[in-house]
Amino acid sequence: MRAAAIGLGSLVVVLTASGCTANEVFFLDLPEPATKEGAITANLWQGSWIAAWLVGALTWGLMLWAAVAYRRRHKDDVPEQIKYNIPIEILYTIVPLIMILGLFWFTAKDQSEILAVSNDQDQTVNVVGYRWNWGFNYLDEGAYAVGTPNDPALLMLPVDEKVRFELTSPDVIHSFWVPAFLFKMDVIPGKTNVFELTPDKVGTYAGKCAELCGAEHARMLFRVKVVERAEFDQYIADLKAKGQSGLLDTGKSTDEGQMPDERTT
Repeated sequence: MRAAAIGLGSLVVVLTASGCTANEVFFLDLPEPATKEGAITANLWQGSWIAAWLVGALTWGLMLWAAVAYRRRHKDDVPEQIKYNIPIEILYTIVPLIMILGLFWFTAKDQSEILAVSNDQDQTVNVVGYRWNWGFNYLDEGAYAVGTPNDPALLMLPVDEKVRFELTSPDVIHSFWVPAFLFKMDVIPGKTNVFELTPDKVGTYAGKCAELCGAEHARMLFRVKVVERAEFDQYIADLKAKGQSGLLDTGKSTDEGQMPDERTT
């Protein structure tokens, strides 16, 4: 009992001295969402952790109380021997079931909201995941950006404009993940996955593949830059000036390690 109290006290001292924020300690340093929809994920994550901490505190409290209240007071004492306690058995069966169903309900509700596609987007981007990098087709502008393992692709997005992402792959399964967006979705050959997000914070964010897809998976990186509309328009003009008009071929299989072929519109 004393050792447990000392250990808990030491943990509090270490966390305080380390300068960790409440977000780092209690929510594992969840990134600040950079999209309007990211707040839904953040609320679900934080709510789940709050419930987990409350259940943990109650459980630890009951364990410590039982250790003190029913401790052996004399060397020869033997605790009262009982078996079966129907009310307690019902309690520890029903309560976890209620908790799991509650977590499932909130998760399903938020997932449905996040994955809803309303088709009222301001911008449409076809994300092409291939071994081992990324290409981005700006479908409304007729331009594309592409990267290599040594020069990660740049995805430029206008701030406060809803973007429809269409994910395609010409080879194997990849996964499009931007941690700051609090969202990822698999990129599957022969299937187009779609989602919509609205970036609402100007800045540059890291992106990566979250699905083990081959030898160069670790280098399958990209950058996302959220900018004002004028800067976005200039970026599209620069792409076209460099000859990156048209779109990347997203359906034709490619040889390992090569970029998708280009096609013009």
